[in-house]
Amino acid sequence: MADFRPEQVLDLWFPDDGHWTDPERHREFWATRMRGGMDEVIIRDFGPLTEAAARGELDHWAETPRGRLALLIALDQFPRSLWRDTPAAYGQDIKACRLALEAVKNGHFDALTVPWERQFHVIAIGHCEGPDHLERMALCDRLTARHAEVAVPGLEAFIDRAKAQNDRVTGIIRRFGRHPHRSPIYGRVSTPEEAAYIAEGDFPHTSKIETPTKPG
Repeated sequence: MADFRPEQVLDLWFPDDGHWTDPERHREFWATRMRGGMDEVIIRDFGPLTEAAARGELDHWAETPRGRLALLIALDQFPRSLWRDTPAAYGQDIKACRLALEAVKNGHFDALTVPWERQFHVIAIGHCEGPDHLERMALCDRLTARHAEVAVPGLEAFIDRAKAQNDRVTGIIRRFGRHPHRSPIYGRVSTPEEAAYIAEGDFPHTSKIETPTKPG
């Protein structure tokens, strides 16, 4: 088995480049990761690592807060790049969600000291479809509110955006009980209402990430 290390994931996903010092640079941090900007590097350099994580070979990373964070990224984010537009893109959602929920219970979530690292736990919890989805979205709201504990001055508006994104996803799950945009990929039959929603193409995961501006 290859000698994969959590630092490989963390150094890629959370560069020490000062993006948190400027709202526009921080916007680019999110836009790159949430809108497919990491696809090329993940496909080129992280395919074997992503496959190893999916096989459970990196589960021991979850023994520490930052190791768990790296495993979460490898299970929840990397598959969406490596296997984009295939069912495998969502194949690790249940495991990633469980890892994030466990982090909330065992203190690993609290051990992270910046909101963008904590937010990837929230994202994983919200990504996973299932009968308890609305309950988990309520938890996402509570966890996002707690980002204020570690807020970075000047970036508070990004917490507000995360809250708004939670609200939008919650509305979709309340309306449909699932993420309808995945149905064509899964081969699921869409209801007429879902088909109309898909045809509109206005999905939370494709919305433009703007640089927040201060009121007034």
